[in-house]
Amino acid sequence: MEPEMIWANLASNDLDRTTKFYTELGFKTNGNRTEELSSFLFGKGKFVVHFFAKARFESSAKSEVANLEKQNEVIFSISAKSKEEVDQWYLKVKKAGGKIYSEPQKFEKGYTFGFADPDGHKFNFLYWPGM
Repeated sequence: MEPEMIWANLASNDLDRTTKFYTELGFKTNGNRTEELSSFLFGKGKFVVHFFAKARFESSAKSEVANLEKQNEVIFSISAKSKEEVDQWYLKVKKAGGKIYSEPQKFEKGYTFGFADPDGHKFNFLYWPGM
């Protein structure tokens, strides 16, 4: 057996703010926005990330969402084609209101920076030669 797809489901405290943030970064929406869901496509493979209203997410997960100011759930990594592209993403994320938790820096053979979205979900952009 092999799964057909994989996607992420995350909680949002404010779907309007979440939608505005990812739209400003240039990510494509995935279907219609509802009162409980805003969904985006990431990368060439069109990885789907659903952002659910917090109450809806907690109801489905049968648990509370993590306090992302004190805890981590996952860090999504997004590849970049060059060091310069990482720097361009850095400026775009800052302009859209992302919280930088790791400034641009050389990392082994690569180059990266990390940010949190308005709800505290963590991402990093990474350039890695040959990737």
